[in-house]
Amino acid sequence: MSLYGASTEYVLHSLLWLVEHPEPVSSLDLAELQDIPAAFVAKQLPKLEKAGILAASEGLRGGYRLARPPTQISVLDVVDAAEGRKSLFNCQEIRGRCVLFDATPPQWATKGVCSIHAAMLRAEQIMREELARTSLADLASSVRDKAPSAFLGKAQGWLENRSQTRRTSKVRQRRSADTE
Repeated sequence: MSLYGASTEYVLHSLLWLVEHPEPVSSLDLAELQDIPAAFVAKQLPKLEKAGILAASEGLRGGYRLARPPTQISVLDVVDAAEGRKSLFNCQEIRGRCVLFDATPPQWATKGVCSIHAAMLRAEQIMREELARTSLADLASSVRDKAPSAFLGKAQGWLENRSQTRRTSKVRQRRSADTE
């Protein structure tokens, strides 16, 4: 079982599209662009809004945009918002269960923090420090360095076209309703 799963992956990928796109983008468009489940994305983005990572707007130009600069959003911020703060290791205190202890472990066996748990706590601290040190801007820069600029332009055009199509469709629906 992985510590972080689809929630983290989906929201981080979705946020990367918002780094270079200041206009709000719908959760449906973010999901369709990446071929990921729309309902899942729609469920995750309000968590990011609540954490102050995203800002939401309603109406014809509605959707989500970054609530602060991508340099000020750490991967750890996103992970904690999407998944909740999780411990890397859940110590079961097995060290006190040895059958040779006759159901009462000696003090030496359970004294202090379990060395296995301590190692896991140190590893978790290092992981969290790395996630805190890595910003959304860092991830976006890596993607920009890897992807051809034509692809990034095509993706931005796709998002803008979707937004424009949605606005035009809603205006037509309103006009149609007004004339009836």
